[in-house]
Amino acid sequence: MCEEGEVDDAMALLSRMEALGFRPNSASYSCLITGLGDVGRTLEADAIFQEMLISGGRPKIRLFNAMLKSCLRKGLLELSDKVLRAVDDMGLERNRKTFEILIDYYVNAGRLNDTWLVLAEMKRKGYDPNSYVYSKIIEIYRDNGMWKKAMGVVEEIRAMGMVMDRRIYGSVIDTFARNGELGEAMEVFEKMQEDCIKPDVKTWNSLIQWHCKFGETGGAVKLFGRMQEQGIYPDPKIFMTIISHLGEQGRWDVIRTIFENLKDKGHQRSGAIYAILVDIYGQGGKSQNVEECIMALKLEGVQLSPSMFCVLANAYAQQGLCDQTVKVLQLMEAEGMEMNLIMLNVLINAFATAGRHMEALSVYHHMRENGISPDVVTYSTLMKAFLWAKKFDQVPKIYSEMEASGCSPDRKAREMLRSALLVLEQRHS
Repeated sequence: MCEEGEVDDAMALLSRMEALGFRPNSASYSCLITGLGDVGRTLEADAIFQEMLISGGRPKIRLFNAMLKSCLRKGLLELSDKVLRAVDDMGLERNRKTFEILIDYYVNAGRLNDTWLVLAEMKRKGYDPNSYVYSKIIEIYRDNGMWKKAMGVVEEIRAMGMVMDRRIYGSVIDTFARNGELGEAMEVFEKMQEDCIKPDVKTWNSLIQWHCKFGETGGAVKLFGRMQEQGIYPDPKIFMTIISHLGEQGRWDVIRTIFENLKDKGHQRSGAIYAILVDIYGQGGKSQNVEECIMALKLEGVQLSPSMFCVLANAYAQQGLCDQTVKVLQLMEAEGMEMNLIMLNVLINAFATAGRHMEALSVYHHMRENGISPDVVTYSTLMKAFLWAKKFDQVPKIYSEMEASGCSPDRKAREMLRSALLVLEQRHS
């Protein structure tokens, strides 16, 4: 049942089993914990995990890794530390996967120092960096504005004779594109395919996103078409990126053409998601009845997941439709999925876009009170909320909190700080 995603039914069976005085074996416990973690039900996974330990179960490192990944996905650093302590207490050795999970989280959260500490420990344990770790090192340099150093890592990889794989190519492409070097990004992209390495959805998404960001919407639309020609079906996040930028330019004819092409390919279930996104963007929030949107997706047989709720919440958030964003998150929780760091960041963004900076700040305080560690996106979005509300004196304070928390400010945060300080300087001159 867990393997089929029927976690509720599996939990009901567990209750019936325990009522009869039986306990699951270690394999069944592991399936339950992993299944709950995969759908964002971290606290329930932890409760089952504790039950397993009390009953004398001896989890293997693979299960600890699943718990660790689930906790970090929600930004629960204290609970993650608890998992790592349990690994040590049971005399288990952290393996390569453990270190990769930690590095992935710290890089995405913008925690430069923590990344280096884990990397150093990984090397001490005899695990040499592989392509995955090198791709993350490139990303942490990139996110801290040191993109030339990131390119130096690529030279190091080549000097070692390590083959450039999909992960490393993807990180290099994103590094160039993020810094506005779209020509160089496309050259690496073409070289990647010459080397017979097929780009994944993440790489396509990166190129489309940064083409849109730097005003090259036409190039983004062409990439969107090329992606489908290669047999890669676009996920809703890519579609949302495209239509949000086209919508800002009033190019609804292009949006309609893209949407009709997608429908013609016969992907009916995903088509329901795209239709809702078009309504949200195209009609100024036409799909404001969130319950109807969710019901329409269910009727089409769409599998609801935290990422799907996140796509819908983000669509409303980018339009500044706060009430609808909150409603999406409430419905997600009603489906038994816990709020995670990404969803709370989306909510902060909704309030920021709507000019409701105090509500954005209250979400931030809610995160801290519930043991969820804010990441670099949290802080930069909060800075945006106060910048747009013209509360310029608060922006440096948030920036300082970001640094004190261990997060390394990204380029966006540094630019907002400069803007706020410039205004404050002009006021006092």
